[in-house]
Amino acid sequence: MQEKPPRKSGVAHFFAAAGYSLGGLQRLSRESAFRQEVALIAGLLVLFLVLGASVPETLGMLAIGLALIAVEALNTAVEVLVDHLSPGWSQFAKEAKDLGSLAVACTIGVLLIYSAVVLIW
Repeated sequence: MQEKPPRKSGVAHFFAAAGYSLGGLQRLSRESAFRQEVALIAGLLVLFLVLGASVPETLGMLAIGLALIAVEALNTAVEVLVDHLSPGWSQFAKEAKDLGSLAVACTIGVLLIYSAVVLIW
């Protein structure tokens, strides 16, 4: 087992944390669901701009889009851990993955409902 690296503090911690986040984004970019969600957010952004949504409305959509990406990252983290703990099929693995999927689906629902309210009503 490798030795745990020493903790960083101050500005070094900030840059280390940014590096960890970039590493997470690189890992997440290998997920097709993430790429599809980014395409959805980009498509909605185009619609918001073309249909004349206000800046606050557009920023609201982008904020929900960021929340979607965050939930997808957590879902992927759960899947990585579950796959490590249970390489074969197990009921706990299925339930953990189903719950993560539900969280993503709910966040997509919020994004679509918000977008419909802004763009249609």
